[in-house]
Amino acid sequence: MLKTLVAVSAATTALLCGSVNAQQKWDMPTGYPGNNFHTENIVQFAADVEKATGGKLKVTVHDNGSLFKANEIKRAVQGGQADIGEIIISGYSNEDPMFGLDSIPFLATGYPEAKKLWNVSKAATEARLAKQGLKVLYAVPWPPQGIYSAKPLNSAADLKGVKWRAYNPNTSRIAQLVGAQPVTIQAAELTQALATGAVSAFMTSGATGYDSKVWEQVKYYYDVSAWLPKNLVIVSKKAFDALDKPMQDAVLKSAAAAEVRGWKISEEKNNWYKEQLTKNGMKVETGSEQLRSDFKKVGLIIIADWTTQTGAEGQAIIDAFRK
Repeated sequence: MLKTLVAVSAATTALLCGSVNAQQKWDMPTGYPGNNFHTENIVQFAADVEKATGGKLKVTVHDNGSLFKANEIKRAVQGGQADIGEIIISGYSNEDPMFGLDSIPFLATGYPEAKKLWNVSKAATEARLAKQGLKVLYAVPWPPQGIYSAKPLNSAADLKGVKWRAYNPNTSRIAQLVGAQPVTIQAAELTQALATGAVSAFMTSGATGYDSKVWEQVKYYYDVSAWLPKNLVIVSKKAFDALDKPMQDAVLKSAAAAEVRGWKISEEKNNWYKEQLTKNGMKVETGSEQLRSDFKKVGLIIIADWTTQTGAEGQAIIDAFRK
């Protein structure tokens, strides 16, 4: 009996030690293609995590919506179907208006302003996601958003009745304010939507325009630098808390490096993307004074809407940003 108990105890100990030492694996869905700079940055982050943990944590990246579509990723991480994922935070502003701050037109129009806006709103954003069991690892912006159109635009009135691609509530609201018809289309679906005529105008970055080869259907790009929406890399708090302290520190260190690298690459590639649009036959312009003025008025309406929805907390964030 004693020998049996000793044998069982030894086997149990060995099993426990084995489970502690076994490699942990995280699946990481993203909604963007492998050659997108966000995805390339994530692949580097995953490699850094594996190296920093001595191979104890492996992050497998599933790009271009292959595991979950872009708009399904947040729910997948919340529900434990994926441990970690990438989301565009403004896509969830229907859940909470705080998530839509970075897609308010003409509030933060350049990289320094976008960084400041993130700094003053980061705590509020993280607190809301934490209540949903999610932890923010890092944030990286898209290049500034411009207007793509199949026909030339001289003013916002030229968009009346046009099918307008929306990817978050604010882009839908813009469509309503200029009299366009909003159609929800994720980035991975944009090429097909353009080819079938589902949309003919939209606001997005040079990066998405390049990834989607929009020049095959759309010939005009107005570089109005309306806003810089951010992608967040989020992790299930349960999955993160299951790591030991050295592994957690390794993930956080790799994430901090990815954030710095991502902001730098985004800014560096901004002009390159616009050059590629021109090279492929698109007419790239800054937009007429009337067009820019019309969209700035739209921005003021959306800022007013946002501060009404978020109350004193939102107004404090806007005030801190404008200091």
